[in-house]
Amino acid sequence: MSVERSGGLQAADSAYMTGFGNEHATEAEAGALPIGRSSPQKAPLGLYAEKYSGTAFTAPKARNFRSWFYRIRPSVATVGFEAVGHSRLLNAPVGGAATPPDPMRWHPFPLPDEPADFVDGLFTLAACGDAHAQIGAGVHIYCANRSMDDRYFYDCDGELLIVPQAGTLRIHTECGVLDVPPKSIAVIPRGLKFRVELTDGTARGYVCENYGALLELPERGPIGSDCLANSRDFEAPVAAYEDRDGDFELLCKLDGQLYVSRVKHSPLDVVAWHGSLYPYRYDLDRFNVIGSVSYDHPDPSIFTVLTSQSDSPGTANVDFVIFPPRWLTMEDTFRPAWYHRNVMSEYMGLITGVYDAKTSGGFTPGASSLHNCMVPHGPDGEAYERATTMELKPERLRDTMAFMFESRYLIRPTRLALDAPEHQLDYPGVWDGLRRHFGQPGS
Repeated sequence: MSVERSGGLQAADSAYMTGFGNEHATEAEAGALPIGRSSPQKAPLGLYAEKYSGTAFTAPKARNFRSWFYRIRPSVATVGFEAVGHSRLLNAPVGGAATPPDPMRWHPFPLPDEPADFVDGLFTLAACGDAHAQIGAGVHIYCANRSMDDRYFYDCDGELLIVPQAGTLRIHTECGVLDVPPKSIAVIPRGLKFRVELTDGTARGYVCENYGALLELPERGPIGSDCLANSRDFEAPVAAYEDRDGDFELLCKLDGQLYVSRVKHSPLDVVAWHGSLYPYRYDLDRFNVIGSVSYDHPDPSIFTVLTSQSDSPGTANVDFVIFPPRWLTMEDTFRPAWYHRNVMSEYMGLITGVYDAKTSGGFTPGASSLHNCMVPHGPDGEAYERATTMELKPERLRDTMAFMFESRYLIRPTRLALDAPEHQLDYPGVWDGLRRHFGQPGS
């Protein structure tokens, strides 16, 4: 366990602390961390000690996550909330629409015409499970054109996995600052306060609001001790705090309702912290891909970056899976993902480039698709023809980065998503070109 120091608001230019699930200790002012205890009679530098727990106190040690904050004012000084509206931000279970047993797809959602920050720009596309029971996840799109300069947000309903597609996010949190460009992700724990600055002026991306168990690295099994997402490549921020007064808004999401408290000081006033519960980022280009070097296409579990486990071993509450650049070398093999039906439900987005199983258009960066439990899907007609007639030599997939949120629970699209002009009602037509080959010469 190391101690890092960073001056207020300078963390974005400083080194990050590395490792997944580590115990970290960091202070932005020398002497802010108490030595040998977490809650002394008087915390150093006139600060308040506050415990931040992400799991039950009695959770097993390996799954018990908490941190201690040393802050200018405790969080209780920010209460006094009133409900505010946000008609496009919803919780599971979502009602008002049946879930069609067809593949579904959406064009990229446009940037807003009116000023909208990260919270304003959230749109719930789908959700699964039940947020009240802390199972399942919400699937959201964000489209924003202004920074959260004087607004802050925290989510009591779930852990936020943020996947930028366009525009870099600078996320100021209670623990420090994360810079998150496209092809990187950020994870914000449940209940952690933050604000989002748009360093490029506009931004669009995807959010998985994980209601269930904390995201963790998947078990590797026979793969062994290395590969996939390696622990050392996850980065946590060093301490950086805001000590400013003014007229600010603190937004809170609880039980699907958005609330606001008018506060006179920044809630990001944590001068030092130590513990195992904190935000982190990960560069998807560091994912160590494995695959077949003989025949057949392995199932997408080998591309899992993070997983939230359910009470059924090996059956995820939600998995975060990516499809990055990689070599394809399999012999006598249909190389795109095979046609399949799956008990797990799959929501997919495209960050950049082209997805190799969808080459006929409609699945562009910023787009998304939803293939629910037992809904058949697979390569479109154009991709099938290419895959079955190409010369099978080593092939490098270069310009691509797609991802998937996969869950054991039915991912129900919202009424807003089904009625949105971006909903591609003609999506099932991409398979119209799958012609009969049976009984024909050369088949």
